[in-house]
Amino acid sequence: MKILVVDDDRRIVRTTCDILKIKGHEAIPAYSGEEGVEQVRNDPPDCVLMDIKMPGIDGVEALKQMKRIVPELPVVLVSAYAADDLMEEAKRAGAYAILSKPLNFPIILSFLSLLDKEESILVVDDDPEFCRTLKDILTLRGYKVETESEPQSVLSHLDQNYKLAIVLLDLNLGATNGVDMMKDIQAQYPGKPVVLMTGYRKEMADSIENGRKVGAYTCLYKPFEMDGLLQLIEEIRVKKLKNLLVSA
Repeated sequence: MKILVVDDDRRIVRTTCDILKIKGHEAIPAYSGEEGVEQVRNDPPDCVLMDIKMPGIDGVEALKQMKRIVPELPVVLVSAYAADDLMEEAKRAGAYAILSKPLNFPIILSFLSLLDKEESILVVDDDPEFCRTLKDILTLRGYKVETESEPQSVLSHLDQNYKLAIVLLDLNLGATNGVDMMKDIQAQYPGKPVVLMTGYRKEMADSIENGRKVGAYTCLYKPFEMDGLLQLIEEIRVKKLKNLLVSA
């Protein structure tokens, strides 16, 4: 990924860029808010790591200008100290998070991996053709997708791949109840987003309600609009990204 690093402290920029490059990213240095904004205007990066306190325009003002150029640009602000009102203004302006210095690089690198869609989506449905079709569509959109048609293999599938980030789970899995399957997933992997799917809105109304009560993220009704599914996946990813950074 192309990461823009903006800080008036050249040592911090150099160190951060070196670490990002070692991990396989393309790191672009900038030493002021103005330079960072110009870089975004000329060659938008995939993500920005930017100091808040800088001479000239500060990180919050630079963030606002960057967002006007690329509204969806992920910007993470960092600071050794920042006033509460400035931090609130940054959040309102669309900062993913405000992190303290020194940066927690394992968290930053995990954030970048998720931002790069490295984590996979698991599609669980006893219809192999549906699984193949959905996998093909999501793969074309840049996601990594795995499928599972055997309910009894879902937990072992999750065990073998810790990067599975979202589970799309059909409610009707033959002899297996989708809500029970979801409970098993949540018991073993607390917090993992599970999106239920069904083609039987009326017939499965009770199961849908039970699924919502025990923590399903939402329920999609087949045949569903792919744009809606893609928007939902991005919504879940953004929430997870922000939660990951908050933990830093």
